[in-house]
Amino acid sequence: MNRPQLVMGTWLAAAALALAGCGGGPAATATPGATATTAPVATTPAAGTTTVNVTLQEFSVLPDVTSAAAGEITFSVTNTGPNDVHEFVVIQTDLAPDALPTDAVGVVDEEGGGMTVVNEIEDLAVGATEDLTVTLEAGSYALICNIFDEDENEAHYQMGMYSAFTVE
Repeated sequence: MNRPQLVMGTWLAAAALALAGCGGGPAATATPGATATTAPVATTPAAGTTTVNVTLQEFSVLPDVTSAAAGEITFSVTNTGPNDVHEFVVIQTDLAPDALPTDAVGVVDEEGGGMTVVNEIEDLAVGATEDLTVTLEAGSYALICNIFDEDENEAHYQMGMYSAFTVE
């Protein structure tokens, strides 16, 4: 290899390493009252991986992956707030995540048709992390926060706190 090719090859290798370090999950931060626009990367965890990291924030549900293999899945859920208590509900449904049946104030009717609540974490404080392990079969799921804040008259689901999740 002559000198210009060696320099170019070294530069390309360094650039590839730098770009590889730029990956990772969502790093979105929320401004109170703002809707996060950062979407999770649509990937599937490696074979055998059963943990899905989920960030709850005003007003988004952000899993680090959008699908997983059928079986036992642990959702490691962190509420980054910055202000509100959130919950995490896993719902099996063929409905779009933004089309779940709601009541008059915008809270999802967890007994509503076309869906089955699998399990949930209730009242997760800002800064807290909790794990929820469930056995999921292949299908479509919605991951939501179904909190209604009476003081602020906010249904978190209606504010955009939902995400699609697929089990293969």
